[in-house]
Amino acid sequence: MQPLAFHKNRLTLAVSLVTLLAAQSQAQSGDGNGALALEEVMVTAELRSENLQEVPVAVTAFTADEIVSRGIESTADFVALTPNVTFDDSFTVGNSFVAVRGVTQINNADSPVAIVVDGVPQNNQKQFKMELYDVERIEVLKGPQGALYGRNAIGGAVNIVTKAPTNELEGYVTAGAGNGGLQRIQGALSGPIIEDELLFRVAGSYRESDGLIDNTFLNTEVDFVESYDLRGRLQWFPTEALVIDFRLATSELEGGAVYDAAFIDGASPDNTNQERSPITDILGDSDRSIDEVTVKIDYTVDAGTFTYIGGYTDIAEDYYGDLDFCNPVDCPDGFFGFGQVDQAQDLDVELLSHEFRFTSASDQRLRYTAGLFYIDTDRSLGTVATLTQAGNFPIVQSLEDNDNTAWAVFAQFDYDITDALELTLSLRYDEDEREQTDVNTGASREASYDEWQPKATLTWTPAEDQLFYATYARGFRSGGFNGVGGREFLPETVDNFELGYKSTWMDDRLLFNAAAYRAESNDFQFFYVDFNAGGAQVIDNLDEVLLTGVELEVKYIATKNLSFYVSAGFQDSDIESLNPELGVPAEEGNKSPRTTEHTINIGGLYETALSSSLNGFVRIDYERRGDRYWHPDNVDVMDPIDLLGARIGISGDQWSITAWGRNLTDEFFYEDFTAQAFSGLPWNIGFATRPRSYGLDLRYDF
Repeated sequence: MQPLAFHKNRLTLAVSLVTLLAAQSQAQSGDGNGALALEEVMVTAELRSENLQEVPVAVTAFTADEIVSRGIESTADFVALTPNVTFDDSFTVGNSFVAVRGVTQINNADSPVAIVVDGVPQNNQKQFKMELYDVERIEVLKGPQGALYGRNAIGGAVNIVTKAPTNELEGYVTAGAGNGGLQRIQGALSGPIIEDELLFRVAGSYRESDGLIDNTFLNTEVDFVESYDLRGRLQWFPTEALVIDFRLATSELEGGAVYDAAFIDGASPDNTNQERSPITDILGDSDRSIDEVTVKIDYTVDAGTFTYIGGYTDIAEDYYGDLDFCNPVDCPDGFFGFGQVDQAQDLDVELLSHEFRFTSASDQRLRYTAGLFYIDTDRSLGTVATLTQAGNFPIVQSLEDNDNTAWAVFAQFDYDITDALELTLSLRYDEDEREQTDVNTGASREASYDEWQPKATLTWTPAEDQLFYATYARGFRSGGFNGVGGREFLPETVDNFELGYKSTWMDDRLLFNAAAYRAESNDFQFFYVDFNAGGAQVIDNLDEVLLTGVELEVKYIATKNLSFYVSAGFQDSDIESLNPELGVPAEEGNKSPRTTEHTINIGGLYETALSSSLNGFVRIDYERRGDRYWHPDNVDVMDPIDLLGARIGISGDQWSITAWGRNLTDEFFYEDFTAQAFSGLPWNIGFATRPRSYGLDLRYDF
């Protein structure tokens, strides 16, 4: 394992090399770059439209052009480009793990980030993994954002804005194919029903793949997938002051599941990059469906804008697969001598949310936002496990209902002390009431969790293109109940102290942003299997965890043809204290689960005119992920990985052809790894990433 200083030196060398190449390109291009400038990016990170470089928050943003240029098609794609944020597939087609600055997603618990699509919160972890199509902007806010985004924004927030209806008829269609039987098509159509008054936009996406990961026992691919997504928006402008935005969306996702590879030889390797193939005797499958209806109403007066946002979401996911992750030939004893065991689960969630807020006008010295939020969640979960070699004898049969209601009141005030100095004060109160019922027995239990989430920021802009900020913020993730009969786990809070710097140079051709943070997590939530409770899956708490890190972002337009970017995050975690009664293998001084020491992205885009009507482009993207510590005992560590992607193509006025490749060096690693001591299984298991993929896309705009 190489020290952190080594990787910082490597990053410094990379930035220096990019700057040197850019300077050389600038010298070669003469004086023709005066009109070049980075795109001005407007974001709504603080619930009002602002220039990205003027927002005192660590935000990584992707515009519509960047989303197309970088080939961002799913949640995993933009997360991989964001410092100190990781995203991993796991278990089912709808399941994923996201970690932001060391605060992690865990099984059966709330997400560590608030996910918002077109102003509507996505309050279930299953909603985070999505196809991204017809998207206008993606904003990733890092650090606790509870003051404005509420409970569970303990690590940050992701704000996704889809493209709005237009007053002119327009649209596009994209079709593509790739290895593994990949086929995909996306498109959108937008225009007026009544010009200037009633506008529509319809967008959809379809993707199908046979898969790329082989099960060597069944001799077939296990990561097959098929998805259908459709979204419609209707904007109505009955008056100049009133805007009503309706949105309907549906998503169907089907594919493989439960295809972790098993370390049946009892090996506990020094690292978990060691390649294994799935050997289950059951071809697992899962499906997830999401239906959503939302409405957003804005009414503007001289003093500001009244906003109402309402959303209803229905989520269903079920899966079936192997529980022992092996087969009768390689593992004749099966699950602890009981033979082969399978598993199935059925999840249904309904969410209904309302938000009312008022946002003052932006052209005044004192600006403010204040509002109320309410959400009702009904969640049903059924779990079954059976001994398949004993006549499908059930060893687990549970069915639970969870009724959760939560409400919040919040406000934020921005005050210009001077032309160069701004003070921001925010406060939110969240209260979460939870009730769990064992459907089989009728027994129920209740609990309530509440927290104040303050935030204070001092922003100094000594020059037009220079911004410094200092922030304190608290985040809150609610507590809850483990499965039927399981014990309660405590809510988690994070107190974050952060210093940041944002700047643009050279007539807005060079961007340099940096942030450093120190966050203290109390009752850090994590997942393990408790053998003292009969092998129950448990969410529990580490008393105190210290999270520290730095983040850097550089963008540079060298010439009219050439641009570069570098982004990097370095982080550390330290378990400062833990409850000795937990009985899990962990020690004070260890790193917290799923800590990734660093993430680095370096890339460049070269564009050139091939003729009077044709343009060509080449894009190279390199990603490095540092050591990852899977569990609090720090025994199993994934070695650093290096990923290379590329895109090359030509375009005309309304069309483009792009050849693309991902993981071009065919790097093997696990997106999820669970050691025997934390799974309750007879052996370690790992959920492998997909190998090298490549394909060709065609796009036509009209």
